Amino acid sequence: MISREELRELAEFECRRPSEHAVTFYFQPGTPKDKSHREEAILAKDLVRKTLQELELTHRNREVIADVERILRLAEGLRGNQARAKAVFSCSERKLWREFDLPADSFSSLLYVNRRFHLKPLAPLFSEHPRLWIALVDQQNARFVEAYFDQVREQGALSNPLPRHGRSDGFAGYDAGHTQRHSEDEVRRHFHSTAEILRSGAERKQFEALVIGCHDVNWPDLEHQLHPDVRKKIVGRFSADLGTLSNEKAVAEASRIVKQSLAEHQRVLLRETVDQARSNGLGVTGLRRVLRATEMGEVDTILMSRDYTARAVECTNCRHLDSHIIPYCSVCGRATRKLEDVCEALVPAAVRNNLGLVLLPHEDTLDQIGNIAALLRFRSDRNKNQMLAAS
Repeated sequence: MISREELRELAEFECRRPSEHAVTFYFQPGTPKDKSHREEAILAKDLVRKTLQELELTHRNREVIADVERILRLAEGLRGNQARAKAVFSCSERKLWREFDLPADSFSSLLYVNRRFHLKPLAPLFSEHPRLWIALVDQQNARFVEAYFDQVREQGALSNPLPRHGRSDGFAGYDAGHTQRHSEDEVRRHFHSTAEILRSGAERKQFEALVIGCHDVNWPDLEHQLHPDVRKKIVGRFSADLGTLSNEKAVAEASRIVKQSLAEHQRVLLRETVDQARSNGLGVTGLRRVLRATEMGEVDTILMSRDYTARAVECTNCRHLDSHIIPYCSVCGRATRKLEDVCEALVPAAVRNNLGLVLLPHEDTLDQIGNIAALLRFRSDRNKNQMLAAS
């Protein structure tokens, strides 16, 4: 599985010489029609062979052809890859080969040969698959399960069984009331211990999102014990019987909640960005404004449709991106080169600068603003006006 550090290394990569080529291969298994999984392998091989033929016709160097031939041999053995998707990044000139297993349904099967690695399908992967903890809690036990991509691990368990008491209620029922109060204290201590484990996990950044599984009657008492930093990470809750709930079922229910929460968060984010742009606030829409804001360091999160592409030019000297197809850079005057897809340069820049990147399904609101927008951290022109006013 790819890490953020590895993704950043791939974003830093760029071919400097004409003989260097960055090869990117994504394999999406899809739903097989039979148990042999032959169809998915055939589609992958056809994709690679077509690219190989195009490279041989254009007389590309042997190194890039060798990379694609190696990917073809890999594609021939993907029949047993089951439900996992795969990504390969290679450049023979740099002696580079990176191969990763990825969650399914993250992208379509494709093959790119370019100056940079094609990272658009990977960039939002970490926001869509946060490091998730599921806390399964009842009045006596607690279990903590981590789900990260397709890996599920139990991170610990807690057991505080209630003490046994005799059958007698004592004189005038005194012992019965005392026993009940004692049991309630034991349950509160158990919830406090559970909350402490979650607080410690949040402080150590062991999870980015939290889902709670407990009975509705227990939730108010448990919620009262939770630290504010833990509450901020809660994305949802479901009612469950800890004794009969397996880790796999808990992860499935929690993943559904996270997916719903993410979809709602993206809708709110898009609405906020559009509203901010219309009021000349912390939002911009359209490729030209997004490129400018990115270059000025104003951007917090870039939003675009999943299939977004646009032509642009990039300066060969200062790497300035321009949505206008001009032969010379408007910043330094050097020659520019055409980019068939601006995402080739924009996405690696977002990864290098730790910017958020959200890929949204096609919808009317996004289409009306050019299918790309950005939520800003600040506006540099506004800061300049404030400085002028102060002076």
